[in-house]
Amino acid sequence: MDELRMLYVTTGNRDEARRIGKVLVEEKLCACVNILDPMESLYWWNGEVQNETETVLIVKTTQKMVSEVTKRIKKLHSYEVPCVISLPLSSEEGNPEYISWIRKSVLSQN
Repeated sequence: MDELRMLYVTTGNRDEARRIGKVLVEEKLCACVNILDPMESLYWWNGEVQNETETVLIVKTTQKMVSEVTKRIKKLHSYEVPCVISLPLSSEEGNPEYISWIRKSVLSQN
């Protein structure tokens, strides 16, 4: 059975996160997204430390869809190099009904 994944994605603002998230859900590339705003980010970019306010998008999907979701995010995203990190989720721990719902909601599982 396809393993579950959580993608951690940073965006420039709430509107961008909402726009990307809506596309991912509507296209059944993921079961759902969570938007966390605001978040403060400190990072190196172009040889300097940056300090920016960003918005986090948490995407719940399956391992099979990670590549497709990442491609779609890159097309929709305003950043030159968007942060898209895939983290494994245990399908043996947590609410079994929720885990089943994620699988049923993602295109690759229908």
